[in-house]
Amino acid sequence: MTGLDRITPPQFNGVENINLIHPERKELDNGAKMFIFNSGEQELVRIEFIFSNLRFDPAKPLLNVAVNTMLNDGTTTMTAAQIADKIDFYGAFLQFDYGSDSSQVTLYTLTKHLNATLPVVKEVITDSIFPEKELATYKRNQQQKLQVSLQKNDFVARRLFNQAIFGDTIYGIAAQAEDFQSLNREDMLQHFKQMYQPGNCTIIIAGKAGAEVIAAVTNTFEDDWNNQTSKGDTTQPEVKSASEHFIYKEKADALQSAIRVGTPFVKKSHPDFAGLQVLNTVLGGYFGSRLMSNIREDKGYTYGIGSGMASFKNAGSFFIASEVGADVCKAALTEVEKEINLLKTEVIPDEELSLVRNFMLGSLLGSLENVMSHADKFKNIYFSGLDYDYYDRYAETVKNITAAELKALANKYYDFENFYKVVVGKY
Repeated sequence: MTGLDRITPPQFNGVENINLIHPERKELDNGAKMFIFNSGEQELVRIEFIFSNLRFDPAKPLLNVAVNTMLNDGTTTMTAAQIADKIDFYGAFLQFDYGSDSSQVTLYTLTKHLNATLPVVKEVITDSIFPEKELATYKRNQQQKLQVSLQKNDFVARRLFNQAIFGDTIYGIAAQAEDFQSLNREDMLQHFKQMYQPGNCTIIIAGKAGAEVIAAVTNTFEDDWNNQTSKGDTTQPEVKSASEHFIYKEKADALQSAIRVGTPFVKKSHPDFAGLQVLNTVLGGYFGSRLMSNIREDKGYTYGIGSGMASFKNAGSFFIASEVGADVCKAALTEVEKEINLLKTEVIPDEELSLVRNFMLGSLLGSLENVMSHADKFKNIYFSGLDYDYYDRYAETVKNITAAELKALANKYYDFENFYKVVVGKY
């Protein structure tokens, strides 16, 4: 028997190809679009109903989120408890998610229970009534949660940053207690009828989704679900960033200061986006990043710091976020500026760049563990107006972008002088 070789490291194999499952496409007679990802052995399916949010109204800023959150609080024939009981009885799960661009209702269920669970979902997205009692509870709970959150410096810093970057839009919204109080049932019902229509719905099915599953969804959501005459406006106002670039909210007793630094940025559809993701990963996009190595490991100013890129339908941002000791807040910002300037003046060493490439490609592959994650990758491009070649270009860029090209991107996009800087705590 040959002994184990504990000296020679295993051979490293780079990522060659990324094979993504492509969906079957179908459109229902009422205009709802359907995408089907049929794969897997388990008799399990996830069905997402995704609706584009209606145009943001600063006078009524919470309608999109409040309507989505309260969809399961009652219909004409069922109370919130009855909806929950019917779904729970079949071991299914109903989830409601609100995002800046869209709101969705997601059903997880065994395929054999589809005919029992789908009618419940249909009733929720066609006949929700937002009962006054539940609305009063929602307002009270949300106001209390907001009061608690406003005590947290990182929460306040994120709000102030988003307001500065995205202005008076759905991306910059910062709810106030009085906004919850002004919610009323009539506005919510009107919003619901305009938004939750088949013409504004994308249905994504992932799992063991054969002909019977497709037929069940089609039969349930094609019949008796029609578009209203008053179609909701899903365009969004133009983003206008603040003129003030330094925002400081003092908290005299703060032990830590929350900092958020960044700028309006390109979206996923921009040709530089993939290269900027590589640059961002070097700077603050993973645990071994430069910001972590300097500000956490070397200086000990924080438990964690990172940078990221947010890409929405109508806007984007680049940001660096951390909570640091209040007494080292200025020093931490100085180190952030230093790391940004190093990327603009020095090329990234080959060894570091190789590590980042492998991390990014490994993360992409690691995020494809089942058919539902393939559906998520599809959503990522579909709602950004992109095709599957986005992932090919992304992989090519990660593999081949040079240190000189990354330095050029840093000089083009990283202007620390003109970044927005938000500090909450002591400065």
